Amino acid sequence: MVTRTAQSVLKDTFGYDTFRGFQAEVIEHVSQGGDALVLMPTGGGKSLTYQIPAMLRKGVGVVVSPLIALMQDQVMALTEAGVRAAFLNSSLSSAQAAAVERQMRGGELDLVYIAPERLTGERCQRLLGDVAQGVGLALFAIDEAHCVSQWGHDFRPEYGQLAILRDRFDTVPRLALTATADVPTREEIAERLLMNPRVFVASFDRPNIRYRIIEKREPREQLLRFIREEHAADAGIVYCLARSTVDEVAALLCDSGVPALPYHAGMDAASRSANQSAFLQEDGRVMVATIAFGMGIDKPDVRFVAHLDMPKSIEGYFQETGRAGRDDQPADAWMTYGLADVVQQRRLIEMSEADALYKRLSGTKLDAMLGLAEAADCRRVRLLSYFGEASAPCGNCDNCRAPPQRVDATEAARKLLSCIYRCQRDSGFGFAATHIIDVLRGKQTEKVAKFGHERLSTFGIGTELSEAEWRLLLRHLVAQHIVEVDHATFNVLRLTDASRAVLRGERTIELRHQITQPRRRSAKQRARTSATDDPLFEQLRVWRAQVAREHGVPAFVVFHDGTLRAIAQVQPKSLGELRTISGIGEKKLASYGEGLLALLATGP
Repeated sequence: MVTRTAQSVLKDTFGYDTFRGFQAEVIEHVSQGGDALVLMPTGGGKSLTYQIPAMLRKGVGVVVSPLIALMQDQVMALTEAGVRAAFLNSSLSSAQAAAVERQMRGGELDLVYIAPERLTGERCQRLLGDVAQGVGLALFAIDEAHCVSQWGHDFRPEYGQLAILRDRFDTVPRLALTATADVPTREEIAERLLMNPRVFVASFDRPNIRYRIIEKREPREQLLRFIREEHAADAGIVYCLARSTVDEVAALLCDSGVPALPYHAGMDAASRSANQSAFLQEDGRVMVATIAFGMGIDKPDVRFVAHLDMPKSIEGYFQETGRAGRDDQPADAWMTYGLADVVQQRRLIEMSEADALYKRLSGTKLDAMLGLAEAADCRRVRLLSYFGEASAPCGNCDNCRAPPQRVDATEAARKLLSCIYRCQRDSGFGFAATHIIDVLRGKQTEKVAKFGHERLSTFGIGTELSEAEWRLLLRHLVAQHIVEVDHATFNVLRLTDASRAVLRGERTIELRHQITQPRRRSAKQRARTSATDDPLFEQLRVWRAQVAREHGVPAFVVFHDGTLRAIAQVQPKSLGELRTISGIGEKKLASYGEGLLALLATGP
C-alpha cells in the first residue's frame, strides 16, 4: 500500500496545488505527534492544519467546535470533498448520535466534530476511551481556543474543562487554533490545553479587506447608502449592539429593497436557525445581528462587514471584520461610531459584576479600540501593531486613501471644558452634552432660561462651531479621558484631572478632519467587477445554485467563486484540464466534472 502524503491529500482531496504560509509545517509537526498553538487570521486556512493530519494519522480525529452551525458547514464541505466526517451535537436524535458513535468505534470516520460541553461529559469520555483503545485517536483540534481565556473577549467556562484531554490522553497530539489572541491569551491557551507546544503565528494582515471608520450621524441612512452604492446584491453582515436595533435595521433594509434577515439571542431557536441557513445557502443575503452571530461562520463570499456600533475591543473587531472576504477577494470592513458608543461601552464595563482587574483590562482594550477609531494614520498599521506585527501603510484604508487633516482644537476644547465647569458651579450639579452645547452656541432654550445660564460668561462663545462639530470634539475628549460621562446621573459631563492640563494650556488637542474624496477602486475590485460581468461566470453561478439545491448544501460548498472564475477564464475542454483548476479535487471532479464540461461546451 502506498502511504499518502500531505501534498497528495491537499491535491487529490481539496484540489489545491500548494500550501499557504506555514500550513505544511504545522501538518508535519502534528502528524509526528507534537502539540501546536496556531494563530492564523480568519480565512487563512486553519482547518487544513488539522484536517489533513487527521487523514494521515491512524484513528479518528476529534475537533472541538463551539457552534452547531460551524460543525454542520464543515462536515458538509468535507463530505463533498470525499472525507469521512460527522458531528455529534444536540441537533441529532438519539439514534443518529448512536450511529455516529458506532462509526467512531469502528474506525469508519476520519473526523468528528463535537461541542466542548458534550465532549467533557461522562458518556463522551467513555466513547473517547473506547476509541483510543480500539482504532485510536488521531488528534484533538480545539477550534476558537481563545474561549479558554478568562481575560479574552469571548470567554466560555466549558473550554476550561478541556484540560481533561491533555491529562487523560497525553499521547494524542493537540492543536489549539484561533484567529485572535494577544500574548497573555496565547500563554493561557498553551498552559491550560497543551504540552510543550510549537507556536505558529501567521501574519494577522488581511490585505483584501479595506478598513473604513466614519463619524456616526444618521447611521441607518449611512449604512443604506453604503450598501446601495457599493454592495448591491452582495452578501454581508451588519453588527448592532442591541437586539431591538437588529430588528429595526433588518426591517429598514428589507423595506429599502435589500434582502436582510435578523439574528439575535432574543429570537426563538427555529427562527435563528432558519435565518442562518438562508444566509449561508443563498447569494446576496445580508444578516443583521448582534455578536451572538458569526463565530465560525464559514461563508467565503461575504463582501462586507458593517458595524453600526463600536465593538468593545480590537480583538472583537478583528474577529468580526475577518468574516468578510474569506475567499481572498476584495471586501469592506465599515463602521460608524459616535459619543454614545463610547459612553455605552464604558457603562457596560462599570456595571458588570466582574472584579476590578477585569474592569481595568476591559477599559484598556476599549481605549485601544477608541484609538483605532480616532486615528488619523493607517488603520492596518494600527491593527497589526496591536497584535505585535509591524507593517507599512497599506494605501487602501480610508486614512491612506483620503488622509485626514489635523486641526488644532485646543481653544475650542478649553471653551467646552470651561462651560462644563461654569454650568456645574453655577447650579450646583452637572449637565449632559445637549445643554452644554446649547449654552456654548448661545441657544435660548427653556432649560437655559430655567437655570439662568444665559448669564454665564461661556454663553454664546462657541457659535463658530456647529452642534455636530462640538459633539465630535466632546467625543474626542471623552475618548482621551479628559471628560467623563456619568451614566449613573443622567449622562452629565464631568471634568477629570486631565482637564486641568488643557485648561492651563499645558496640553494641546488635535482633531482629525476627513477630506472626502471620490472612491477609487483597487485593481482587485476592478477584476472582481469584470468577472461578475462575465456571462459565462454568471452561467456557472446559476448552475452551482441549482446543484447546491439538489444536494442540500450551500453554494460555496460546491465551489467557491474563485474556482468558478478560474473555470470561466480557462474554459477547460477535458477532465484533465478541469483537474488543474484550484479547488477541484478528485471527488468533486467525479461528481461535477461531466456536468461542467457539458455546460462549457454549450457556452453562455
